[in-house]
Amino acid sequence: MQRYFLPPEQFHEATHTVTIEGDDAHHLIRVMRADIGDQIICSNGVDREVLARISELDKGHATAEIVEELPMDAEAAVQVWIAQSLPKGDKMELIIQKGTEIGAARFLPFLSERTIVQYDAKKEAKRTGRWQKIAKEAAEQAQRNRVPQVDSVYSWKQLLQRAKEADVAWICYEKEDGQQLKPAIKEAQAAGKLGLGKQVLIAVGPEGGFTEQEIKQAEEAGFASVSLGARILRTETAAMVGLTCLFYETGEMGG
Repeated sequence: MQRYFLPPEQFHEATHTVTIEGDDAHHLIRVMRADIGDQIICSNGVDREVLARISELDKGHATAEIVEELPMDAEAAVQVWIAQSLPKGDKMELIIQKGTEIGAARFLPFLSERTIVQYDAKKEAKRTGRWQKIAKEAAEQAQRNRVPQVDSVYSWKQLLQRAKEADVAWICYEKEDGQQLKPAIKEAQAAGKLGLGKQVLIAVGPEGGFTEQEIKQAEEAGFASVSLGARILRTETAAMVGLTCLFYETGEMGG
């Protein structure tokens, strides 16, 4: 069943209806070819989700009557933030799309020493808006209850500061010959840091990886460096592997 994330103001308590507008209405009417009587799921992306039956269709507008309130039980217990050094091309779009499907709660793009992308602050709002739209569409496709937040681009120092808000912060480092991710997860579980509502940050470097100086600075800021195994992963693969491993070990994927 198709799901749409709608602003709270499109839920109307007086008439017990929801309205679908803009791109969502276009998708519902033109792409899904919905008809009167079809049912859809509408969510405000925070604390409410309903089953609704379409009662009115227009060119750029649809109205649906609320049939019943639904439980919001499709989110992971642990909130995982993916901090990703800006990669080349459209890789960030892929990271956001697939990370959202798997269950990431937030994306923190950042700049690091070996970031290749030329950062343009003037284009940031447009780019961040596109990334947020990708997260919304992926959340709808994956039948999630919430849309992950895509933050504006952080500087390296800003990221180190933001990481202090997380209960656990890991930085993926291909030269780490000490702790692997799995035992790091087990230690965090034993310490009670991976329970309901806890926040975990996983930081991934750019195509050239992190410098040794950056790893030192990250560890001083509270990060623990971890290895994802003996193979060198592409930057767009690393976050997905770390996220999947974490969710498997915490039982989110039936493990």
